[in-house]
Amino acid sequence: MAETVARRREVMVVLPGLMLAMLLAMLDNMIMGTAMPRIVGELGGLTHLSWVVTAYVLGTTVSTPIWGKIGDLYGRKTIFMISIVIFMIGSMLCGMAGSSLLGGPDGGMAELIGFRALQGLGAGGLVVNVMAIIGDLVPPRERGQYQGIMAGVMSLAMIAGPLVGGFITDNLDWRWAFYVNLPVGAIALVVLALRLKLPKLHNRVRIDWLGAILLSVSITAMVLITTWGGNQYGWGSWQILTLVAVAVITLAVFIFAEGRAAEPIMPLQLFRNRNFALISGIGFLLGFAMFGAINFLPLFQQTVQGASATNSGLLLLPMMASAMVVSLFVGRAITATGKYKIYPVLGGVGMAVAMWLLSTMDVATPSWRTGVYIAVLGLGMGFLMQTTMLIAQNSVEQKDLGVSSSAATFFRSIGGSFGVSMFGAIFNNHLLSELTGRFGPQAADKIAKGGGRLDPAALGQMPPQMRTGLLESLAASISGVFWWAILFAVAVPVLAVFIKEIPLRGGPSADAAQQEVVSPAAG
Repeated sequence: MAETVARRREVMVVLPGLMLAMLLAMLDNMIMGTAMPRIVGELGGLTHLSWVVTAYVLGTTVSTPIWGKIGDLYGRKTIFMISIVIFMIGSMLCGMAGSSLLGGPDGGMAELIGFRALQGLGAGGLVVNVMAIIGDLVPPRERGQYQGIMAGVMSLAMIAGPLVGGFITDNLDWRWAFYVNLPVGAIALVVLALRLKLPKLHNRVRIDWLGAILLSVSITAMVLITTWGGNQYGWGSWQILTLVAVAVITLAVFIFAEGRAAEPIMPLQLFRNRNFALISGIGFLLGFAMFGAINFLPLFQQTVQGASATNSGLLLLPMMASAMVVSLFVGRAITATGKYKIYPVLGGVGMAVAMWLLSTMDVATPSWRTGVYIAVLGLGMGFLMQTTMLIAQNSVEQKDLGVSSSAATFFRSIGGSFGVSMFGAIFNNHLLSELTGRFGPQAADKIAKGGGRLDPAALGQMPPQMRTGLLESLAASISGVFWWAILFAVAVPVLAVFIKEIPLRGGPSADAAQQEVVSPAAG
């Protein structure tokens, strides 16, 4: 008991620094979305706008597995602080893009894209190291409550981000959307330097640079496929087919090379562990269904329901609030009982029900009903988000904690990237079909490809009959996206049923749990 109290005190001392680091990673993209119109107005480069997001996603996704493995090899404190410093340098340079200090606005958008990639490299180490450090300090039996707190921080960031971004955009220069990261990062660094105590490792091993390069090339190709496919290039174009070939070949060579590496970036034997493999699959499906479908909620709220950009962010509050409450409850329940299998099942069922409810929305759906539906989605997310990380960490030995944390984050990110792309293609095809049936092929093609404006102000100036037809088409197309999302959401509880409830380390059956985790073929 005394040991538990001492450990809890140690974690609470360092927790503010970890939470600030988590905020850095989560707030950035939330703030950026609000500031982008102002950035484009000053720097130009509207045609390259998507690359501001893509560069950050690429940097984050590519670096996440590498940060996790390096932390396992050389100790997490120094590696974590380096990732924060890289993120801060990237943020500072992003804020300076196109300024007189770097030569003026000419080429400012290209500078911003490059600096966003650097910022993303640092961000890849933030979330994975926060989760891994909690794993270093706390045994799995007690870890749930702290990961519940982290889930609450994520939800808070998703709520506060658009509001902070709106305030900065309206009252300050857009560059402060990046500069705001500097004082937060500096405080996190000071707190972690003074209070975080972790063992220093000096393993004389070589980093698996070949595996890192192959995985990075494969991930980059996959992200570009999901970003460009069906949008900038057709799915059958030589550009997309070349990227598919690069992704498949480098992934095959990566698997071959990892089987022979002394310290592989992602040890393939971990996937022989049933729980680890199942959680990786659940993470992919979670990212696919959740991020892919949620991407269309603001569009529905702003166009069909007429909410402002700021209000559409606030309308997501029920989802974030319910996710935060459930995450905190689940964390405490796991700590108290040591049981966790039921929560991914409940979370998957909750997500599937929420996707079905959202698929029933049409032009007559009031905002309050949408709020109820997304609150149900938040319940599902709350059962899943941190529980999947806990199960992944409990499925491996302590020396592979960083790899398990990065893998859970990695598969969720890749799933989200694929989901956004696939659901975007479904939405575009459905919208074109709906508009063709109402207005004819020429008008439909003009509206669907951006020749027509879909913002609320322009919609208000349309003739009533045309506006009604367009809103009905949008509502039907967005509902169609959620119908497809049901298929992926339903697969989550199906996989979760096969999870084997291995006792959490740090509990009464710790020795038995450790023995089962060490065996690669557990389950």
